[in-house]
Amino acid sequence: MGRKPRQWIPSLFYHVGSRGNRREPLYNDQEDYQIFFYIMKQVYEKHPFELASYCLMTNHYHLQIRSMEVPLSNIIGRINKRYADYFNKKNESSGHLFEKRFFDSVINTEEGMLKISQYIHLNPKNAQIVSSPHDYPYSSYSTILDPQQSHLQKYRMPYLNSSLLLNYFPGVSHEEKVRAYQNYVEGSGACHRPNYVE
Repeated sequence: MGRKPRQWIPSLFYHVGSRGNRREPLYNDQEDYQIFFYIMKQVYEKHPFELASYCLMTNHYHLQIRSMEVPLSNIIGRINKRYADYFNKKNESSGHLFEKRFFDSVINTEEGMLKISQYIHLNPKNAQIVSSPHDYPYSSYSTILDPQQSHLQKYRMPYLNSSLLLNYFPGVSHEEKVRAYQNYVEGSGACHRPNYVE
């Protein structure tokens, strides 16, 4: 029996994630993270997509992503394939790098957009890697709060829309929206894992 075709609604964002096979690391050092960002940029240049948030953890990643032109599976498939080829060559290994097909869930409400971004940005803190999500260098949180001071400024991510989530909040100035979003992420109580994330 064939796989069920994935749903793709070009106007909507999806929460997408993928994990290392047997939950083993996808990223062993800073170079690995940098190459993953570079591969995303390569794929973006051929098939544009938009990120509202993202986080690369040691053995998995989360993307809050929208693809307007081609099915999302094409985007994620290309990213995972290119990164797996790089990783296996670097480590002189073979076989599946990723555990299985990536998971995805459509986000069709403003509340959903905010809750998923909160879950993604709090991943490093909830895993007790950092005490503040702002300190984690491989997520979009610091870029959204302060693009000029972000750890990731040097990576040049044209696919990240750093103002999209902020625009859900009222405020005359950019700074007011930043404070409102930060208060939402870090001060709005428990952040529960979506039930479709294993």
